[in-house]
Amino acid sequence: MTLPHDERGFEMRALFFESAAELLQALNDDALRLELHPSDGETVRAIRRSVHTLKGDAAVMGFHEMSELAHELEDVLAPETASFNGAELAAVVLSAADMFDAMLAAYRGGLEPPNGDPLRSMIWKLGQRSLPAAPVLVVHPNFGWSEYEQAALEDAAARGLAVFNLAITFASECPMRDAGAAMLRKALDDCGEVLASSPDAEHWASAQTIELSFATKEPEAAISAKLLVPGVVGNLVIQEVNGSTAAPTPDAADFEPVSKLAKLQAASKNTLRVDAGRVDAILNLVGEMVIAKSMLHQAITEFSRQHPKDPLRAKLADALAFQSQVLKGLQRAAMQVRMVPVEQLFRRFPRLVRDVAQQCNKQIALETSGQDTDLDKALIDALGEPLGHLVRNAVAHGIESPAERRAAGKTEQGRVHMNAFHQGNQVVIEVSDDGRGIDSNLVLKLAVERGFVTAEQASHLAPDEALEFIFEPGFSTAGEVTPISGRGVGMDVVQAAVQKLKGTISVDTHPGKGTTFQLKLPLTLAILRGMMFRVHDRLYAVPLDSVVEILRSHETDIVRAGNREVMQLRDDLLTIVRLRRMEGDETTDPAARIFVLVLTVGARKIGLVVDALVGEQELVIKPLDEHVVASELVSGASVLGDGTVALVLNVSEAVRRFAIAAPLMPTPPQIDTCGATA
Repeated sequence: MTLPHDERGFEMRALFFESAAELLQALNDDALRLELHPSDGETVRAIRRSVHTLKGDAAVMGFHEMSELAHELEDVLAPETASFNGAELAAVVLSAADMFDAMLAAYRGGLEPPNGDPLRSMIWKLGQRSLPAAPVLVVHPNFGWSEYEQAALEDAAARGLAVFNLAITFASECPMRDAGAAMLRKALDDCGEVLASSPDAEHWASAQTIELSFATKEPEAAISAKLLVPGVVGNLVIQEVNGSTAAPTPDAADFEPVSKLAKLQAASKNTLRVDAGRVDAILNLVGEMVIAKSMLHQAITEFSRQHPKDPLRAKLADALAFQSQVLKGLQRAAMQVRMVPVEQLFRRFPRLVRDVAQQCNKQIALETSGQDTDLDKALIDALGEPLGHLVRNAVAHGIESPAERRAAGKTEQGRVHMNAFHQGNQVVIEVSDDGRGIDSNLVLKLAVERGFVTAEQASHLAPDEALEFIFEPGFSTAGEVTPISGRGVGMDVVQAAVQKLKGTISVDTHPGKGTTFQLKLPLTLAILRGMMFRVHDRLYAVPLDSVVEILRSHETDIVRAGNREVMQLRDDLLTIVRLRRMEGDETTDPAARIFVLVLTVGARKIGLVVDALVGEQELVIKPLDEHVVASELVSGASVLGDGTVALVLNVSEAVRRFAIAAPLMPTPPQIDTCGATA
């Protein structure tokens, strides 16, 4: 089937922007590597390959300004340049990555691309540097072929062809690499078949040395005569592949190499690019099936109640159990499609750390671990900005200047560490630094001065509760406003973004030693196990992972401490949160027995008083229109099997409103039949 021209064009544009984003990320990574190792010729060649690919792709899409700029940059990307101007070359590549990124944003929005003259000037100045004569290159090929490529060698040997490994080095005086690469391809095609190539043929022009595996009927002397093109090839290494490695045994010659090659060819074609919207549609349908399973379970339960002796009950129960098992497998497989390694997120931050550290005149190294931890792609996309705030704050505020670190007995180079790991059905992401830490007393003092809390209320707050003020809008501990920070905009944005993702954020700090911010997030936003309960006949749910335990207690066990209610839980005091305040109900019955859900909120525990427990259930989370529920207390909703709507409680916001420094008689928000209105 032939797609309409407009649809083909749309798909090509989408593919181009996706590919270009990956190339720009590779450019940033390689440029930072080159900055650390300025004379690394292999890194320069990797940068040149990325720029060469971007140049060609942009030209195909008609983005000529980007293509021409990439071509000019490609001309100065040579190992010789790095040998004498490596640091300057790295700076030019980083500037080019920023320029290409701005151009892509303009092309994506249908706007005029920014002027590339500043980058052209940097490229021209770098190109004007005089370089000494290039030394003679000594080639040490390794011919490290993959299993697939080795199978191709075996297949060629089985067909009676002579197999050679070739290492071809361009002559230093070769003026036009593209033309030289084309001449090599023609010479090779005339006398044999290329079985493997490093790099790929399309990148020969940007490589100093090309390694090939070559099958031919020609003798070695004939190959050498054809390939030694004056002015193009400077050095040629020819190695005949050992017959014992390339040639199979006679019995297997007709079968094994071909079958193995076929398997590997099939495996190489086993990858598909699928639009994220299609995966979302599948997950949405899986969610609807979970709701349907709940409806079916409820219907079977009702049938069993009305017909307790009917033999059909057992058959229906078996059918439901089988359906549940299959649905669980389908749900797991559908969710796995959306899972990507958190490395895709962490790769964005080395450049950010480098740029902010330079602006602050600090020496800072970024370390990462847990890059293989899988996370829902929707979460990966949403976490870029909040994690960027945390990393920027760690560099700008958390880590001291080199002079301060020396005075404190620390190394001049600070450290920012990013870590990710699974914890049950959650993913934990940590951002740590070895800086000055956060002074909770200073935070509390500033909170009182700026009217966030009264002095009397502040006297009852523990240090970890005082640290919660750093997440208040407009709050900042910075002594001055800089282009990087100090305006009080950032940490509240981080908390709001994490809560929107149904996660929590906590801070652990040690003055003089450093600070760790810990984000706990669900593996996926679509489906979660929830604990359901009722308050004032309204049905709520919280993620089951946040429930530590459930207490059956008496109202008399709760006492007031300052402006908060607490109860004794073994050796700890548990802060109590009453959702009845949402309804404007402040009455309590001293003789009543109550349910208390002990929940984790970041690194703290709180007790949530509820009227009745409903039980745990798998919930399909649906976002709520802001016109229906305009409150941060509710983060989503789920439709149950009987059509009842359960509101997913934002526990962090409930704690902020009804526990920490809450007045004795808060003004109740208005709540309609759909939810809460702030």
